[in-house]
Amino acid sequence: MIDMHSHILPGVDDGAEDDAAALQMLALAAEDGIKTQVLTPHIQPGVYDNTLPFLRDRLACFEQLVRENGIDIELRLAAEVRIGPEVLQLVQSDAIPWLGSWEGHRVFLMEFPHNQIPAGSINLVQWLLKQGIIPMIAHPERNRGLQGDTTKLKPFLDAGCLVQITSGSLNGQFGAEAHKLAVELLRAGKVTLLATDCHNPAYRPPDLGAGYKAAAEIVGEPAAGSLVETNPRALLEGLS
Repeated sequence: MIDMHSHILPGVDDGAEDDAAALQMLALAAEDGIKTQVLTPHIQPGVYDNTLPFLRDRLACFEQLVRENGIDIELRLAAEVRIGPEVLQLVQSDAIPWLGSWEGHRVFLMEFPHNQIPAGSINLVQWLLKQGIIPMIAHPERNRGLQGDTTKLKPFLDAGCLVQITSGSLNGQFGAEAHKLAVELLRAGKVTLLATDCHNPAYRPPDLGAGYKAAAEIVGEPAAGSLVETNPRALLEGLS
């Protein structure tokens, strides 16, 4: 399996606090059957001021540590980028760590604030699409604004945005409303990726295997497999 959303890179955001926690999470991911782990630290100006050069340096250090500890897993770097006007500058300065490429278009993981969809977001998305960039909406099922009115997601889906849901949402980890919307999106065929969005080894661990099993019960094994193997591989290979 390939996990396309995680906060394992240590000391850069609200994920793994240190090397020990990061290594523990990565070992859990490997035990769970993840062969490729995409590291997606937050980029949110004013909160997580991560830059592409800084993250590349941190990845190089972490890769060395992973090799020294004998964890057999491939690492890739991307980012979870908070939507906002700063995204325009990030794109124009080629400062976004891309998640992959889909049908010839660059893809990045885009996060809405947890409680709402900011006004004007669809305008930014439409600008991105004109630049040949497709946003992958991170965990929309956990957004309280969307839980209260799922029609707010429709313009983004109609525009061509891709969707990633969280593994734990299918097992009730994020509450009944998140579970309901995740299942709805899954059954409607609107989901491109299933990923862990893991943050720590205790209560937000990498749990892609459990999410795959839950998805398979809802849409069948072939469709569930496309969310954790086929689609992630297509994204990564398209970028290379």
